[in-house]
Amino acid sequence: MRRILLGAAMTAMLAAGGAAPALAQGNPFQPLVHVNDTAVTRYELDQRIRFLQILRAPDADRASAEQALIDDRLRIFAAQQLGITARDEQIEAGLAEFAGRANMGVEEFTQALAQAGVEGQTFRDFVTAGIVWREVVRQRLVPQVEVSDAELDQEMQRLIETPRITHVALSELIIPAPPGQEAQAMGLAESLVGSVRSEADFAAAARQHSATPSAENGGRLPWTPLENLPPSLRPIILSMQPGQISQPLSVEGAVVLFYLRDSRGTLRPGAREQVLDYVRIRLASLAEARRIAALSQSCADLFVHARGLPPEQIQRQTLPQGQIPTAEAIRLAVLDDDEASVAGQDGQADILMLCKRQPALLAQGAQEPPIAVSPEAEESAASEPDALPDREQMRDQIFSRKVGQAAENYLAELRANAIIRRP
Repeated sequence: MRRILLGAAMTAMLAAGGAAPALAQGNPFQPLVHVNDTAVTRYELDQRIRFLQILRAPDADRASAEQALIDDRLRIFAAQQLGITARDEQIEAGLAEFAGRANMGVEEFTQALAQAGVEGQTFRDFVTAGIVWREVVRQRLVPQVEVSDAELDQEMQRLIETPRITHVALSELIIPAPPGQEAQAMGLAESLVGSVRSEADFAAAARQHSATPSAENGGRLPWTPLENLPPSLRPIILSMQPGQISQPLSVEGAVVLFYLRDSRGTLRPGAREQVLDYVRIRLASLAEARRIAALSQSCADLFVHARGLPPEQIQRQTLPQGQIPTAEAIRLAVLDDDEASVAGQDGQADILMLCKRQPALLAQGAQEPPIAVSPEAEESAASEPDALPDREQMRDQIFSRKVGQAAENYLAELRANAIIRRP
């Protein structure tokens, strides 16, 4: 999606003529803000704003661009503290990767920027700050981040319990973009993204600007099965929450906006089924059962305090709910993990402790996979819509998310500790 929008943005900018905007009045090299022992100049700010506008970035206003430059100074400062610099080959690779998002080479991309009034050094500085920051994160933060099995299980359970979207209620707004007017259409779409706050706002905009029959109805489309949408559009819609407007999507001859009114979903098969891991200990005395239960804060404790009992009096089982005897299932239904229930009377008593309750799908996913799996079987499993993601893939996703959050926290710490002043 980003690649499509970046390429479309560059095309629209060049179609608009690529004229460079006039710089703000005053000395272009006047320091606007000092960050530790470096300065951000007026010229740098003007260049960064123009660069962000070309990229159709959402935060291309003056205040956001200035903050981005301050943050880049802090990223470079952190890199210097660790002795990190970007090698020429790293920078060239970074430039090529970024330009490739617009389906351009570095030279072609740089020329396009120049036509739009942005110097190549601005592009290079932007990429360099990202390169050294990634190395700072790798050296300083990555070794501190871990993903526990408990975190992984919690994320897998959240996934299992989250309905899979099957139908969506969308509203559409199609802005015509004939040749030579792509930039104007994109500009209008971006202004609508920034101003639409409700379905009523979107409906009013659709009636005014949309070029489809649905405009008369405020752009409202009927409930639509997700599978009926084009495959390229599905991930965009799935990334949205009800009440949210999409980023502008460039298609041939138009710019498209979507508003997600609502969505419907179903749980994956088996998501409501549970597997229970529990312990039953039979005792001759109700008082003894209550004593052991009171001393035991977990199933591990229970085995410690029941040491010495004959093995036949202790039973631990892991069973699907449907296979647990009704009387036991009723008692277990109200227990949390490591909580016990004591029942009986003098002469016969038992302790029933729930060790762990988890979705059946999660319990199945935690089982060891077969030793050998054919490529055909792996491909079939990966394409199964109800299949859970691989646990290690999920662990990598959680790890990446935690690293990203750690990086944001560290950047905030750098801001708090920096000397930032204005002339």
